[in-house]
Amino acid sequence: MSDEVKKKVFDFSLLNRVFQFVRPYNTYLVLSIVLSILLAVFAPVRPYLINLTVDVATGKALHMPGWLKFFLFNANVSDATRFIIAVTFFQIIFLFIETTFRFVFSFLTSWLGQSVVKDMRVVVYKKIMNLNLSQFDKTPIGTLTTRTINDIESINDIFSDGLIPIISDLLSIIFTLAIMFYMDWKLTLISLIPFPILIIATYYFKESVNRSFMKVRNAVAALNAFVQEHITGMQIVQAFAAEEREFTKFKKINKEHRDANIRAIFAYSIFFPVVEVVLAVSMGLLVWWIAGNQLDAGLLVAFILYLNQIFRPLRVIADKFNVIQMGMVASERVFKVLDNLDVVQSEGTFAPDVIKGKVEFKKVWFAYVKEQYVLKNISFTAAPGETIALVGHTGSGKTSIISLLNRLYHIQKGEIRIDDIKVEDYKLDILRSRIGVVLQDVFLFSGSILENITLRNPEILKEHVVEAAKMIGVHDFIMSLPEGYDYNVMERGSTLSLGQRQLLSFIRALLYNPSILILDEATSSIDTESEGLIQHAIDKLIAGRTSIIIAHRLSTIRKADKIIVMDKGELKEIGTHTELLAKGGFYANLYNMQLEKQKAFA
Repeated sequence: MSDEVKKKVFDFSLLNRVFQFVRPYNTYLVLSIVLSILLAVFAPVRPYLINLTVDVATGKALHMPGWLKFFLFNANVSDATRFIIAVTFFQIIFLFIETTFRFVFSFLTSWLGQSVVKDMRVVVYKKIMNLNLSQFDKTPIGTLTTRTINDIESINDIFSDGLIPIISDLLSIIFTLAIMFYMDWKLTLISLIPFPILIIATYYFKESVNRSFMKVRNAVAALNAFVQEHITGMQIVQAFAAEEREFTKFKKINKEHRDANIRAIFAYSIFFPVVEVVLAVSMGLLVWWIAGNQLDAGLLVAFILYLNQIFRPLRVIADKFNVIQMGMVASERVFKVLDNLDVVQSEGTFAPDVIKGKVEFKKVWFAYVKEQYVLKNISFTAAPGETIALVGHTGSGKTSIISLLNRLYHIQKGEIRIDDIKVEDYKLDILRSRIGVVLQDVFLFSGSILENITLRNPEILKEHVVEAAKMIGVHDFIMSLPEGYDYNVMERGSTLSLGQRQLLSFIRALLYNPSILILDEATSSIDTESEGLIQHAIDKLIAGRTSIIIAHRLSTIRKADKIIVMDKGELKEIGTHTELLAKGGFYANLYNMQLEKQKAFA
């Protein structure tokens, strides 16, 4: 393990950040620590009682401790039979109490861990929801999934299987050793002679397993990212007959995951036999010393039980320490997400009841990657109610312009204003609720048509959805489906055609009654039959709204009030369809090229 990783694992400031999430549950944390102390105190009691019982049974003179007399209510136990019966009865009650406490302790630590995980997962997911879209451009979805689910679940283990259980085990060992030294310090030292071997074995086991688990965590993240990406893109994989190549990649990643786990299993398979050997040697020394010094049988039985009580937690304490380390490594990854500064910039406070729809770009420069500008010095104005069309070759910056309008990305230079107010000054939810977006690739969630249109907003009634669908002319299509508005579109809307998904997105946009409407290539991949219906829906949508339309088919934007021609991130021309054709410039060349293609395929 590198020094850098060690530093992070033992970073107490990191542990302190984890415990910030425990604060609402401090009462339960304190209670679990109190229970761990009680269980540690209880640990040496039963072997000591067995020691007394064996001594009495073998004819040794009866010696009743004061505390035991108190718990037996000073009962008459003058003879061996009564003593054994009384002590056995007390042990049964004591065992029941100890087991109850141990159950409460185990349940409490697990409950505490799950509560922390629940709160942390909410905070992490909220953070992810507010990340700038650029983060999703460069971070695999599977990696964020791992951070939100697997890594946070590992933090739960800090409480349920790590820190608090380790405290309980260490206290139990300390109390047991104290009683052993009290009963016979020489015998205790003799039986602990092999102990240093166990300490050394525990250290190397801990280091070996920790290195393996680090590799396991990385392999899990890689597996999640690979599977998520390839299931999402399975259509492309199968369309290009790439199944075997991608399957080979998967087997390689899966093999790395298996090898990392096997290395951890190998460490376990060595460590546990070492513990058993050391315990056997300790017991051998114990028997040898007792036999040589003619000590009583009760002491032998008690010390055998005590040694088991020491070695039993030591078998797992190194593993639990690794659990803490893995939890700390996982928490470090989770806090990287929480500390990510690439979020939507702090929103403003301006929250108007109505937005008129004036849009203004002033010398805007934008880059997804520093200094690699995809928009260069863009300036234009759209008056309220105007329809603006953006045209240009693929990669010219059209989609980037509309992504900036509702602050999905941050600009590096210039200003974007709506109604003469900077977009940064608006409250984000107000700004985005006033901008309706219909994308070329419509994303539908698994669920009913109604849920996808309303996005599960309880304020939008079904009657309003039906009314909007009728206005656009989509109601009859929806009712023709098996369950109408309750029809399940499945994941990503796989049971609907592209045109049908597009029509649903129009209803969604209309229901939110936006002041500014963005149509991104809304008809580029639609068949001729659907295009007429979609064009009717577009006409209904843009009526009375400021509209920004991106279109490959230049014939669909002739009625636009302004056409902005883009090329390689620069604004080349601006004007009406007639004006731009008359110029004979960039737009005219694009238009003529499309006419020639249409004639060639006619």
